[in-house]
Amino acid sequence: MQASKRVLISAAIAAPIIWFVALPAAYAGNAPDGRAIAERWCVSCHDIGAGDTRSAKDMAPTFESVAHRANLSREHLETWIGNPHPPMPNLHLTREEVDNLVEYIQSLKTAR
Repeated sequence: MQASKRVLISAAIAAPIIWFVALPAAYAGNAPDGRAIAERWCVSCHDIGAGDTRSAKDMAPTFESVAHRANLSREHLETWIGNPHPPMPNLHLTREEVDNLVEYIQSLKTAR
């Protein structure tokens, strides 16, 4: 592979990650708005509520189980949602929508 192609591929991969992780968040997130996003886009594959124990599909974790993962930082979750890969579809969410969804997922930590 030519060096210029490697640079372009690296830049294409790094750009979304930098956008979600390196830039300071201008919007803290709104959990109720995040729940509305989850109800619209995520519920077909994930159980999204507190106390939900099993997702619609075995390969998709419940939002509560995601919220309780000890090694999953807010930044990692923002990157995962903002730059998804199969089997998760790209929902083309805005930065504000990602922040809201992450805020909602994190609110499930205290739901138990």
